[in-house]
Amino acid sequence: MSTTKTLTVALLTSWMLTGCVSVPLNLVGQDKTPPPSAPASMITPLVEKRETLVATGYAVVSIQNHKNPAQQRLLAIRASKLDAYRSLTEQVYGQQLDATTTVADMTIMSDTFRAKVEGVVYGAVLVSITPVGDDTYETTLSLDQHVVRDLRTLYLGQMAAKRR
Repeated sequence: MSTTKTLTVALLTSWMLTGCVSVPLNLVGQDKTPPPSAPASMITPLVEKRETLVATGYAVVSIQNHKNPAQQRLLAIRASKLDAYRSLTEQVYGQQLDATTTVADMTIMSDTFRAKVEGVVYGAVLVSITPVGDDTYETTLSLDQHVVRDLRTLYLGQMAAKRR
């Protein structure tokens, strides 16, 4: 019994210590050159590798708050355009997500998520407004990466000014 206990403690100790071993991350080529440094700001994220950002928005005609079918169609087009702008804003600035989970007696009582997008978008190009099926409109917008870079620079400048 004592041998089993000692063996168990030794195995657990070695298992716990395996997390303390440092592992080199630049194994390619086994050279001793340091890895490239990460960018210091959020201005050059992965999104910037694309030439343009493209966003699509959707809206349903029949749920628009108007009795006239032509007006419902125009409202759906407007709503799909706003949805596309929201999607474009998410790509430029990101999305803030707040989540709350309430647990009682080891059971989830409620799970709440709230998303928020905030930003200014200018220079977006309207690519298309297309009916999809009988009751939906789709709007596609694009934004050049140079405009995205300008928008992020302005945003970061505003955030820095608020902190002062």
